[in-house]
Amino acid sequence: MARACRGDLAYHSAVQGIEDLLIQHRCPRAGPTAQPRLQPQGTLSGDSCLYEKGFFTREGRTPEYLHCGVFGDPHVRTFNNDFHTCAVQGAWPLVDNEYLYIQATSSSMRAGTHTTALTKITIIFKNWRQCIDQQLYQAELDNVPAAFADGSVWSGERRGHHSLLVTSQSPGRHAEIRAAHIGTLLVVRQSGRSLSLSLRSPRRIVAAFGPEQDLQLCVWGCPASQRLNTRLPPPTSSPLPAAAAHAHCAALLPAQDVYYQACVFDLIATGDLNASSSAVAALQDAQSMISDTHRVHLPPAASAPPAATPHTLLPLLLLSMLGTLTGT
Repeated sequence: MARACRGDLAYHSAVQGIEDLLIQHRCPRAGPTAQPRLQPQGTLSGDSCLYEKGFFTREGRTPEYLHCGVFGDPHVRTFNNDFHTCAVQGAWPLVDNEYLYIQATSSSMRAGTHTTALTKITIIFKNWRQCIDQQLYQAELDNVPAAFADGSVWSGERRGHHSLLVTSQSPGRHAEIRAAHIGTLLVVRQSGRSLSLSLRSPRRIVAAFGPEQDLQLCVWGCPASQRLNTRLPPPTSSPLPAAAAHAHCAALLPAQDVYYQACVFDLIATGDLNASSSAVAALQDAQSMISDTHRVHLPPAASAPPAATPHTLLPLLLLSMLGTLTGT
C-alpha cells in the first residue's frame, strides 16, 4: 500500500466496502479486482459477538487490556506506555487493524507555531462475520455526536445484545462507544478547543494487523521527526507565564507525571487556562481503563523515549504474525 493512502479515509472506506460487496455477491476474486484481506478466523470463538465472554470460556480468564490516549497538542500515550507529543498536522491513523480503523486530524491553532490540536476523529468499525456491518462514527470540534454517522445509536443485535452501542454523558461534547464483539471501549470528548480519544482494547485485537499496517500512532507513537520534547518550553511566545502554568496544573494534577507535563506544555502553547481540561480528562480515562493503578502515572522520562526498541514491540509483532497464520 502506498504510504499516501494510509491516512486517507476515503481509501480505507472504499477498500472495506469493496471487500464486503465481493463477499455478499459471491464475486470471483480472479481478474483485475484486488484480493480482499482475509479476516482472521481464530481470534473469536464461542459467542463470537461477545468477545469477553468467549475469551473467558476459552482461556478461563479475562483478556489483557491495553490503553491508548490521544489529547491536547496532541499528546499520545501508546499501547506500549510510551508518551509522545506530536507536531503532526493533517490526518494520521491512530489504529489500523483487522477490526478497527481510527483516524485523527490535527490542525494548526496558531499561525507560525507548532501548536496543533485534534479537530476531527473518525472511527470505522469493520464488517465482522454476523456481528456487525461496517459502521462509521465521526466527531468534529464543537460536534461530538451521540450517534453513528447514519443516526443510529446501536448496531448488530444478536441474542438480546448489541455489538455496538453509543451513549453520552454530555451530548455534543462526549460520546462513549462500546464494541462488545471486540471487547473494546472508546471515549471521544471535547476538552477546551480540542478533541480527545481514549481507547481500551484487548491485546489480541490490538495486535491483529499485517505488515502493511505499519503506521499507527497508538502502536508505534509519533514518527521520530515529529516528536516534541514537553520538558522544554513550547517554541512559541505565550501570554501565560510558565510559573502560572505550573501553578495551575499543580492544583489540578498533583502528581508530576506526563499528564502534568502535558498540561503545562498546552497552557504555555495556547495561553488558555481551559486547555488544562484535556490532560485532566485523559488522566481520568486512564484511571478508569487501566486496572493496575501503579501503571496509570507515567514518569516524565516516558515523554521523550528513543525510537521503539524491538523488545518492546516484539509481543505485538508475534501476536500479529500468529493471527495471520491462524487466519489462513
